[in-house]
Amino acid sequence: MPFPRTPARHRTKARSKAAVLLVVLALLALTGCTRVQVAMAVQPDDTVDGEIVVATPDGAPGGSGPEITVPPELEGKVDVGSYDRDGFVGSRVSFSGLTFAEVAQLNAMGGPAGSRARLEMRRVGERIVVQGRADLTTMPVDRSDVRLALSFPGEVVETDGEAEGGTVTWTFAPGEVSPLNASVLATDPNAPSVVGWSLLLAALVAVAGGAAVLLARRDRNPPVHSS
Repeated sequence: MPFPRTPARHRTKARSKAAVLLVVLALLALTGCTRVQVAMAVQPDDTVDGEIVVATPDGAPGGSGPEITVPPELEGKVDVGSYDRDGFVGSRVSFSGLTFAEVAQLNAMGGPAGSRARLEMRRVGERIVVQGRADLTTMPVDRSDVRLALSFPGEVVETDGEAEGGTVTWTFAPGEVSPLNASVLATDPNAPSVVGWSLLLAALVAVAGGAAVLLARRDRNPPVHSS
């Protein structure tokens, strides 16, 4: 599955529970061999586009894969379609334009088992920090493919995943607890624009310079008063 990529983009100063991974692990608790692929990309307007694939061999247990229920709050914003590839059958969940708060509501699709994962994104100054973990100790190791890809708005300076450009991919090992960490250098969208400040400074200098010229001319040519 191709993971969405983004150029350098911006986020607001907000802490967000990225609960897509919680959905994944909740669904994993219901089945054995599983393919789970999650990709998310943050857009310039601080909304999130993404895709989740959850599938099992031949659609076990019922032939169509794990059941996915969209929360009422996200109806019309999340699309659920079928997935059938390489003997895995299940669902493909896609969404675009979700806010961070709406992304957090996605955990309702996976039921109560989401406590096996934690993924938190927050801004610290000029950096976006990602911290979390994925507990797959109860997941069988055979025919399992579990991946998460996050596209970040800037340069990835530190991570325990595989970084390429602004995207980090984590491949999780069934039967283990895997950490999730990344630090991304990204401009704070609420910070004053350097270009804007430069233009403002130039305008102020021009105004001050013009005023100085006028004052100099007035001093050199004082008004003549008639007697």
